[in-house]
Amino acid sequence: MDGVSIARTPEPPYTAVIFTSLRTPGDQGYARMAARMEELARLQPGFLGIESAREGLGITVSYWSDDAAAAAWKQVHEHVVAQDRGREVWYADYEVRVATVTRAYGARDGERG
Repeated sequence: MDGVSIARTPEPPYTAVIFTSLRTPGDQGYARMAARMEELARLQPGFLGIESAREGLGITVSYWSDDAAAAAWKQVHEHVVAQDRGREVWYADYEVRVATVTRAYGARDGERG
């Protein structure tokens, strides 16, 4: 499956940060920074997984053990730099939503709730 997979998360509750975006034309260093942000996020306390798709509209969902872990990720220096660059160069529009997952189920592990 060429490295694409669904994040394996624990039993709820946990936090999901949903980042929806519309890109500006051209790469302008975006792909390299996106790869670095995923690498860095994986090193953060409370990180559980990430899923991302882009076909015009981009949606990235990162999963965290709790809201405090998600909020701490937002403050990591390299991530702050990437956020600034995103506002200035990469995104024509974006929205961030933070939610608590209270129920989750899937095909591989059967329905959990």
